Amino acid sequence: MPKTTAPLRIARNSVPGAARWAVLAAHAVPLLVLPAGLWRLALGFGLPVAESSPYLDAEPGMLAYMVGLTVLSELLAYLTLGLVRPWGEVFLGRRVDARIATGAALVGSAGLFAAVGWSAYAEAAGLATGDGTVLNPAQQALFLGCYLPLAVWPLLLAAVAVAYYRRRTLTDRQGDQ
Repeated sequence: MPKTTAPLRIARNSVPGAARWAVLAAHAVPLLVLPAGLWRLALGFGLPVAESSPYLDAEPGMLAYMVGLTVLSELLAYLTLGLVRPWGEVFLGRRVDARIATGAALVGSAGLFAAVGWSAYAEAAGLATGDGTVLNPAQQALFLGCYLPLAVWPLLLAAVAVAYYRRRTLTDRQGDQ
């Protein structure tokens, strides 16, 4: 008799009805944001990710800023998981309004799209002012490998937000009947 196995569940604590692709995408976001933060921290702590930079062995205030930016970025990326986890539907004992959660996610996505678009435009148009950081070819490849995944963040966030809204409003309509 052939052995049957249950389908692989991405996250045991994701909400029922969440699309598999949305769960995967939501879990990918914090992982896509992490390399940029690690590169930023490496630069601040003086690791050889740049030939020279005003941020190498950063002053305490600049290092605090770099650590804070990294932590804030990861926390914001982590919020994407709320769109596929129970705490994104009921938080502190209260039901989360799907319109508010979706709106916040889409506003965040729009801001990220704008930042990515401006960065690409500024680089292509030669408007990037440059901060004095010099990278050799290997360091440039590392930098791009760490920062290019950030360009996917707004797309994944928007897609997961739309899936969240559709799932929640469908569930709410079915619950009203």
